Amino acid sequence: MPLISFKKAQTILTVPAGSNLMINLQAAGIPVASSCNGDGVCAKCKITILEGAENLSPENEIEIFLREKNEIPIHQRISCQTKVFGDIKIDASYW
Repeated sequence: MPLISFKKAQTILTVPAGSNLMINLQAAGIPVASSCNGDGVCAKCKITILEGAENLSPENEIEIFLREKNEIPIHQRISCQTKVFGDIKIDASYW
């Protein structure tokens, strides 16, 4: 099962392969910014990927649209649209 580690915390989450990044974070009690509740509209749930970007799902059409519309850097992903398939290390500006 993939591990999610964090830049600013010692916490490490073990998650099911192919599961949603935002849902996993919220289930662990880690706050994720969102005004659309994960519907892929607001892009506030962007997460910086520090390591393991290759272990995430490819960007879908919604994420590509949000990246372009909001000028989101390539090293950030929209967590409500991202699935985890392997180990990653992440950070967010609001943590």
